[in-house]
Amino acid sequence: MAVEAAVVGAVQRRIAALWPHLSERQRRLLLGAEARELGWGGVSAVARAAGVSRTTVTLAVSDVEAPPQLPEGRSRRVGGGRKSALEKDPALAAALDALVDPATRGDPESPLRWTCKSTRNLAAALTAAGHPVSDRTVAALLAQSGYSLQANAKTSEGTQHPDRDGQFDHLNDAVLRCLASGDPVISVDTKKKELVGADPGYKNNGRDHQPKGRPIRVGVHDFPDPTVPKAVPYGIYDLAANTGWVSVGCDGDTAAFAVETLRRWWTRVGAPTYPGAARLLVCADAGGSNGYRVRLWKLELAGLATEIGLPITVCHFPPGTSKWNKIEHRLFSAITGNWRGRPLTSHEVVVELIGATTTRTGLTVHAEVDTNAYPRGLKVTDAEMAAIRPQIEPDQFHGDWNYTLRPRTTGA
Repeated sequence: MAVEAAVVGAVQRRIAALWPHLSERQRRLLLGAEARELGWGGVSAVARAAGVSRTTVTLAVSDVEAPPQLPEGRSRRVGGGRKSALEKDPALAAALDALVDPATRGDPESPLRWTCKSTRNLAAALTAAGHPVSDRTVAALLAQSGYSLQANAKTSEGTQHPDRDGQFDHLNDAVLRCLASGDPVISVDTKKKELVGADPGYKNNGRDHQPKGRPIRVGVHDFPDPTVPKAVPYGIYDLAANTGWVSVGCDGDTAAFAVETLRRWWTRVGAPTYPGAARLLVCADAGGSNGYRVRLWKLELAGLATEIGLPITVCHFPPGTSKWNKIEHRLFSAITGNWRGRPLTSHEVVVELIGATTTRTGLTVHAEVDTNAYPRGLKVTDAEMAAIRPQIEPDQFHGDWNYTLRPRTTGA
């Protein structure tokens, strides 16, 4: 037994040294040669040394004793090896494609009409249909057919207004004219309202570096605390200066709140930065608190224009195109990235995180809390609109989307 153990050890060392450098055919020949050299019991000894089956070594001995005639560059005879799933079942590819094809997937007769198209579910459906296959084989076949995991893509904007492109051209021309003349151009909008609450706080999407295994603990449920108002960030982005201003409200997202934010920005930033301004251009969405149909928006802007003694021109983006607003990807996206994974435990924390937002292009942001009350549901009467009508100058192109509010003249 000692001799046999020593022999097996020597064979094992030789195989381990040569194995990584040999082709499949050369490995078979090595196993066969070693087994034949050992004689009786050699097949079992080599199988133990190499960690392969006795059948493999037996076939290797046959290859050594009667080498098969193989084509140039091949290690096996033509047709050797395990057959692919498609060779064993030629209808498998068509059956799989019928399950994952978008048109067929919507067929009520499809077995996966209402289920997730995971590889396991696909494999189960194929097996039930008479095409036994594993989930790994399904994954390989999907990859060969050009399929991959895809998320929904937001590309369809629905019905587009016929003057959509014309409004974009008009807005772009207005912005270029103001920038060329040195007049301020701002983009405005309300950021998504945020839940605020302390101990333990609400989950904020995104990830931040923390000690391994010690994430920030937050509440399981995101039920709003009725005693703590949501944070309502209304933002202003100055296109020329690459600066932002955000008022974090504690009450309603109304037109009065939006214009109050404009008032604060102009008093603290706009007037000192643009002392010779002849007008102010505001780029806004078509809806929301600054929508083109909101009477209170125009009423408050008319009052602001009179206060600052400056015409305020408003250009609205066409309906359904709010994502084109500069503030979305120049300011709000940077804020979201800065506070990712950080629970917003108070309005002060919201302000600090917004104010600390910067980008590599030099963006700076000022943020402050606005604790004023802005009641919802205020109605602007026809008489109030008639009073400011002389101040509103509609543009020749889509006067509902493009208009200027001029300061009230003396005696008007």
